Amino acid sequence: MITEMVKGKTLDEAMSMSKEAVANELGGLPPQKMHCSNLGADALKKAIEDYRSKKKS
Repeated sequence: MITEMVKGKTLDEAMSMSKEAVANELGGLPPQKMHCSNLGADALKKAIEDYRSKKKS
């Protein structure tokens, strides 16, 4: 879901994607499944950070 949500967005726009936005796009999640949307948003942010750090070098 997170990849579909960030298609066509800039890196800055993608970095601002919240965990709540992902959960809302999925139609809401029960509390015990909320970590699933958090993993996707966190992984996206880490990937962008990694990309930016390598691009500076």
